[in-house]
Amino acid sequence: MQPPLKKSRPYDDAPRIPSPVTEGEHIALTALVSGNWFEVEIGPGRGGFLLERAEAAKEAALIGLEIRRKWATLVDRRLEKAGYAKRARVFAEDAKFALTKLGPDDSVRVVYLHFPDPWWKKRHQKRLVMGATVLDEIHRLLSPSGELYVQTDVEERAHHYESLLSQDTRFVAAGDEVKSPWMAENPYGARSPREHRAIADGLPIFRLRYRKRIT
Repeated sequence: MQPPLKKSRPYDDAPRIPSPVTEGEHIALTALVSGNWFEVEIGPGRGGFLLERAEAAKEAALIGLEIRRKWATLVDRRLEKAGYAKRARVFAEDAKFALTKLGPDDSVRVVYLHFPDPWWKKRHQKRLVMGATVLDEIHRLLSPSGELYVQTDVEERAHHYESLLSQDTRFVAAGDEVKSPWMAENPYGARSPREHRAIADGLPIFRLRYRKRIT
């Protein structure tokens, strides 16, 4: 008797980052996308920022890490349809684990987190993206003076990020004023759908930028 066929789930074919052949090694960013420099967005959602950024920065190679398989699949297809497949991809990955797969060190110009961590209850705190593991990997991957850009429309969460990063001596504040991480405007020529909506609704947006400290 033939065993029953395993039923596939929607988006089982979502794009994934392959695991390194040898433990401790990394998958080269050049094996995933091509361009003159690399940028990574953590949690691109429906992909609005990546699509706008691909148009604004025509020499950038872009990678999105999206935990939801549906949106990773749909946005990756949208990027391909728009003609950006060679230099812009989205993978169905949890950033906490995916970043550890990527290399080489010191190779990413910018890491973006747009409106991350929509978790308010104490029992959900373990789900927060911005934590020690992710910061370790962001620091490892950023090029010298590479940028970490975070924005949110929740003031309390913005001050949490500022507190977390101000205590991490591997990063230096790189906002509009010396020794401040705060920025009045988004300087990257692209906006996420949430940012567009917040601007349209007249909501404040809290933007922070840090750079990797040169040692």
